[in-house]
Amino acid sequence: METWEGPLTMSRKEVPRAGLLKAALAGQITNAQAAGALRLSVRQVQRLKRQFQREGVAGLRHHLRGRPSPRRLPAQVREQVATLLRTTYAGLNDCHATEKLRELEGLLVSRASVRRIRQALGLPAKHRRRPRQYRARRTPAPRMGQLVQVDGSPFDWLEGRGPAMTLHGAIDDATGTGLALHFRPTEDLHGYATVLHALCAQYGLPVTLYGDRLAILVRNDPYWTLAEELQGHQEPTHFGTMLRELAIGFIAAGSPQAKGRIERLWRTLQDRLVVELRLQGIRTREAANAALPAFLADFNRRFASPPAEASPAWRRPPLTLPDLLSCRYTRTVAPDNTVRLGSRWVQLPPGPHRRSYAGRRVQLHECVDGRLLVFCDGQRLTVQPSPDPAFVLRPRSKPHSERTRLRDAQPRPLAPARSAARASSRPTPPIPRHSAAARPPLTHPWRRPFSRRGRTNRPSLPRG
Repeated sequence: METWEGPLTMSRKEVPRAGLLKAALAGQITNAQAAGALRLSVRQVQRLKRQFQREGVAGLRHHLRGRPSPRRLPAQVREQVATLLRTTYAGLNDCHATEKLRELEGLLVSRASVRRIRQALGLPAKHRRRPRQYRARRTPAPRMGQLVQVDGSPFDWLEGRGPAMTLHGAIDDATGTGLALHFRPTEDLHGYATVLHALCAQYGLPVTLYGDRLAILVRNDPYWTLAEELQGHQEPTHFGTMLRELAIGFIAAGSPQAKGRIERLWRTLQDRLVVELRLQGIRTREAANAALPAFLADFNRRFASPPAEASPAWRRPPLTLPDLLSCRYTRTVAPDNTVRLGSRWVQLPPGPHRRSYAGRRVQLHECVDGRLLVFCDGQRLTVQPSPDPAFVLRPRSKPHSERTRLRDAQPRPLAPARSAARASSRPTPPIPRHSAAARPPLTHPWRRPFSRRGRTNRPSLPRG
């Protein structure tokens, strides 16, 4: 409560009482009018008038002001706490120090008391309390498909009846429509690629995706290759390469509040979807994925809202959409015209006029459905089907590792020790002609100046 320092310290509530009570004593206003202005009862105004007549303005102050609290800590306890904060428990935060004082010293003090004693001693807080950062309200996208938020939510979706799962999802920012959902054991590339394929196949290509700074979605490592330094930016992740091939932008959120729409979606699904899975008796991840389309349709019917602009921003997906949702790798063709990717290998067919591809650099695309595509100079050479129906797309290496592989394939200079050994075994090179030992004497004809007029060599002057 605000106060004014002066001869009498009065609160904001007590300051206007003196003038109104003077007017009431002079008969200018009634007690009821003074009570209405002061928001007091008439009997309380009568008591204040009697106190004002006896003691003056000082009688309007609260009589407990300035007195010590009856619940304050004894001086001995305060001194003991202050000594412990300076010595034994120096450097502890307020909560930790309060726990130690209670458990080890038997001092029943509160955290607020420990904080006040620490501040009175002039001791700084262990952790600086940062002020809340300013956040402005973001206007939702006006058109459906203009901005899509993606995220993953690890949660006990089956309530202990089955394995732990992470739900990958996408929601439209303009309408709140749930676009795609998919369960995976953990938050991984396969889950995000599956969600992207589902929403692109059903609705179309969005303009921009909005997600967090997970290493699957954006590059967080400080590694820069020479080519990346020259071009001024890092190459994207495998998922970022998929978005680049589809011409879909990506915005990395700086906080969970930035993508609040999908965070609210997880809160709703953790309340409703869990109950639906329980009512259906679902115990496996496959059964849970099979139940998601019906739940998503009912969810959109209840919670989706119309966009600000009726025309959607979806784009028609390409016919090669399944081929573009893939991880890219560069490999060298073996002498037997085979290419290996981990435990998988592909036999390349002969080229035109039975040309061999041995030693050529080819690009392998491992698709989310398990197919393995081989490309050479932009032309697809062969396709290998999925080795397993339960195939899971996992990055075999990071994008910068592929560029390092290309750099390592180039010839390197010899190591310093090996170069020194080879240099010692070579014969000593001859003395160069410009050295002092090979310089001709002063009487040599090459040292005498030439006269064009006389076509003769003039004698050279001795050098002083």
